[in-house]
Amino acid sequence: MQIWAGLGNPGPQYAMHRHNVGFMALDLIADMHGFGPVKKQFQGWTQEGRIGSHKVLLLKPATFMNESGRAIGEALRFYKLGPDALTVFHDELDLAPFKVKVKRGGGTAGHNGLRSTDQHLGPEFRRVRIGIGHPGHKDRVTGYVLGNYAKAEMDPLSDMLGAIGAEAPWLAEGDDVRFMNDVAMRLAQ
Repeated sequence: MQIWAGLGNPGPQYAMHRHNVGFMALDLIADMHGFGPVKKQFQGWTQEGRIGSHKVLLLKPATFMNESGRAIGEALRFYKLGPDALTVFHDELDLAPFKVKVKRGGGTAGHNGLRSTDQHLGPEFRRVRIGIGHPGHKDRVTGYVLGNYAKAEMDPLSDMLGAIGAEAPWLAEGDDVRFMNDVAMRLAQ
């Protein structure tokens, strides 16, 4: 089993924030791959399903971004899984908007959801980094990440989430390079 956690904040007022793109990615994966109903567990919301031959549990922590690691750690302990079974989908300031990169391990780059996950599990988990771009000055970061996507960004956002969902089988297989390449090719069309 794999656990795919999306980072975000619970509640309708946060739904379209750039900081919630991890939640958005999981919602689209669940829809595209016919995942089961939403359950409340592990201090969050889960959906179970299969991507190819792989069983995947999608987890959206309800603990707010800064405590995401509590929910993720609880789910991994319940299933007796290590960080190698975890993939975290999150917004990334250091990537251009709508670019998608995957890496295993690394720092938190000031991302509180990653920092919390790192504190609970260590850094050796896979990350799907979803680019939101940088507002230009560090004083503007909080308002930017906690701001809604603009109307002009809706089509590229939808295209990117669709590409992530369509290429998710490569992620489930562990072929991160093929996943990144195929997502980039879909977005270049």
